[in-house]
Amino acid sequence: MDITPAAEPAAAPALAPDAVPVVPDLDHEAMTAARHRQGLLTKPPGALGRLEDLSVWIAGAQGTCPPRPLRRVRVVVIAGDHGIATAGVSAFPSEVTAQMVANFAAGGAAVNVLARQVGASVRVVDVAVDTPVPTTAGGADGSASPERYRVRRGSGRIDRTDALTAAEVDAAFAVGRLIADEEIDAGADLLVPGEMGIGNTTPAAAVVGTLLDREPIEVVGRGTGIDDERWMLKTAAIRDAMRRARPYAGNARSVLRVAGGADLAALAGLLVQAGVRRTPVVLDGVIVCAAALAAEMIAPGAKRWWVAGTRSTEPAQRLVLDHLGLEPLLDAGLRLGEGTGALLAVPMLTAAQATLAEMATFDQAGVSAKEPAAPDTADTTDTEPGDPEPGAPGSYEPPAVGPAAPGPTGSGMPGLDLGMLGLITPDSTQTGPTPAEPAADRPGADGPGASGTAGSAP
Repeated sequence: MDITPAAEPAAAPALAPDAVPVVPDLDHEAMTAARHRQGLLTKPPGALGRLEDLSVWIAGAQGTCPPRPLRRVRVVVIAGDHGIATAGVSAFPSEVTAQMVANFAAGGAAVNVLARQVGASVRVVDVAVDTPVPTTAGGADGSASPERYRVRRGSGRIDRTDALTAAEVDAAFAVGRLIADEEIDAGADLLVPGEMGIGNTTPAAAVVGTLLDREPIEVVGRGTGIDDERWMLKTAAIRDAMRRARPYAGNARSVLRVAGGADLAALAGLLVQAGVRRTPVVLDGVIVCAAALAAEMIAPGAKRWWVAGTRSTEPAQRLVLDHLGLEPLLDAGLRLGEGTGALLAVPMLTAAQATLAEMATFDQAGVSAKEPAAPDTADTTDTEPGDPEPGAPGSYEPPAVGPAAPGPTGSGMPGLDLGMLGLITPDSTQTGPTPAEPAADRPGADGPGASGTAGSAP
């Protein structure tokens, strides 16, 4: 695989590499109004379940109640190859990435089909596909040069070398922010990030494991459906990548540079900028969620603008969503990526908006509202005249209830001899991270890598 950098770095929004983008909060006044309106609609309180929570979130994102219909749902598929694919971590060869990019452009992939079902459109951006020149159209309308978005030709093999240089990770992050700006300026009111890249679940797992301080065995998944032999190769690759990245665990941008890739960094930039621009996002599978974890650490509060669309079969995605406090809307066993799982959740968002905006209130429909609870003025310790005394014939006493029996205990999975597999050996033959680091990129450096807390989406 040729992993030479692109000749010219991509253009980027004006922001210093070490600056932290400021992400605004949702509109709490609109959210309060949405909750109040939910209580007036012709239904019992809470009867629409998560649709009610989603409607409040959409109102907060749009800053109005009732919220407007979603007019332009836009899928953005970020494509890039990874040098780690040559280690045998995937069931497919790396040339499939470029072939699938062509399939996206022709409208023949699963993401295209599902996008058509929900009225969304699809854009594919080549940031690091292993081809001499990018083949995707550039810009929101396809009129820009595709070279503007190409960071390099394939990211580095992360078990032996860094995925990106410091300049390249900054360029990839800026490309993601640029893409978000282009789409939002063109009218997108809901973004669905997707991805394509053979071997990309390996760097995603390495990024998640490093940032959340987990072991390789906790984050590795089956990806494209690999067998046990490839699973062991993949776990070893994640182990080696994490060993190289752990000195930088306090700086998410550095972790993306060492163990991630151009696609993950671009997705992180897109997710941050969506929050900066007050535009809601539906998250997809493990690659997008790995980028989301880094994005929240780079720009605390960005997660308020995201909702988790789907539960992936990849264990690293579950760890990310638990950490971010996001509960997926759907769990259909998907592991394809591309944005497919997030697209399946879009109808729930449109239903949430429509029910809040279009349902009649009790007054409008002439329907009686729920009766207020009667005041409890009776003294329950006294008996009325004629009532039998406790213990007398005709009286009722609840049966005594003993302590609840302990529930069944769960059993763990059988232990694995990780030493036999070579996954916990103390030393390794891979090279260390590139020694030259900017000040904000040093291990443990404060700044953009510091994590923060923020409210969670429904």
